[in-house]
Amino acid sequence: MVANGEKKSRGRRGGFDPRRRRYRPFRKKVCRFCVKKTKYIDYKDIALLRSYITDRGKILSNKVTGNCAKHQRSLSRAVKRARSISLLPFTTR
Repeated sequence: MVANGEKKSRGRRGGFDPRRRRYRPFRKKVCRFCVKKTKYIDYKDIALLRSYITDRGKILSNKVTGNCAKHQRSLSRAVKRARSISLLPFTTR
């Protein structure tokens, strides 16, 4: 509950923060592959692919990682290829 009629904070993304009484903009995440100008995400690069999957084996979304749509598609394709030839596990069990 919020006391004295103050608005709720929008959390991490930004917005009005009643504690600071000012607007706090959120920082847009940038695609790591666009910054490095990567053309192809290699499915054999397991160290890179492990940073984009959870400990349960799920692929992280582009909202979490900050990837653009083009690189998120190629990343998910690379993870699925690595899983199919047993370089990455499908699940933890």
